[in-house]
Amino acid sequence: MMYLIVGLGNPGAKHATNRHNIGFMACDYWLKSLNSEGLRSEHKALTKKFKIAGQEIILAKPQTFMNNSGESVVALMSFYKIAKENLLVIHDDIDLAFGSMKIQHNRGAGGQNGVKNISELLGHNEYARLKLGVGRPAHPDFTISDYVLGDFPKEEAVLLNQYLVKVCDAIESFILEGLHKASTKYNGAVKFSAP
Repeated sequence: MMYLIVGLGNPGAKHATNRHNIGFMACDYWLKSLNSEGLRSEHKALTKKFKIAGQEIILAKPQTFMNNSGESVVALMSFYKIAKENLLVIHDDIDLAFGSMKIQHNRGAGGQNGVKNISELLGHNEYARLKLGVGRPAHPDFTISDYVLGDFPKEEAVLLNQYLVKVCDAIESFILEGLHKASTKYNGAVKFSAP
């Protein structure tokens, strides 16, 4: 039984530190913490296969740009015969404050175009998502697309590592303890210590 853990983002250096790329950041941070870097290219994604506590995992960062993330997810699920309950998609969420997270299952896309594309191409939304809060722009004239394609401000950037530690804990909890327990333990705001 294999798990597919997908972090969403946009490829390329100019997007690396954007709010929209927090899914990629979570993947990179997790791999680094496991001393398991070195990605290969397959099915329009950068992937890494490894095991945690005997569970087989394939981690993927789709390289199609956010709005076409489903192309990669569907191909990987088909190739590796991943059950829908073993898929976890990690992405930014503007309706959650920075430092909050929410693990949910079988929900609508909520305006997140990568998730929308995945659900459209899978033909359902019966999979788990780990939504990572990036907050909303303070000024109403600031467009959402400009906001999510912008970088984290300095006061948030210094807290990102603490946030990502908890995100990685939540990912591992989903794999080892299941969706219900992981959501009970990790849904809500991370308690930051002073950087």
